[in-house]
Amino acid sequence: MTDIAVHQTFLPHDDPEASLAFYRDTVGFEVRLDVGSGPMRWITVGPPGGEGTSVVLHPPAANPGVTEEERRTIAEMMAKGTYASLILATKDLDAAFERIAAGGAEVVQEPVDQPYGVRDCAFRDPAGNMLRIQQLP
Repeated sequence: MTDIAVHQTFLPHDDPEASLAFYRDTVGFEVRLDVGSGPMRWITVGPPGGEGTSVVLHPPAANPGVTEEERRTIAEMMAKGTYASLILATKDLDAAFERIAAGGAEVVQEPVDQPYGVRDCAFRDPAGNMLRIQQLP
């Protein structure tokens, strides 16, 4: 048995206000930390109650070691939705789907039973990240 847990995961944003509004107002996460200013903001969100893994929404090319060519590649991949993804889970997939779709999120896939044994749906967040939500048993 290990005492190591997933604490944070990172998702890029290209518009901190749009990402904040999506994850706070549409998904229903709480804001745990918001640092920086303008496009250089790191916004930590997660399920209400302060428990569980946090998602840090970050400027994708803020690392000084990222070259200009890499920045362009990251921007292109984000625009296509192939740069980053996140899988969430809920006890009521249909209600979560309806709430998030009603909030204006880009629907990629309505709830469906997958051949590999899960029921899920998919959206793209404002930065193009793939957000899949699975039904918990």
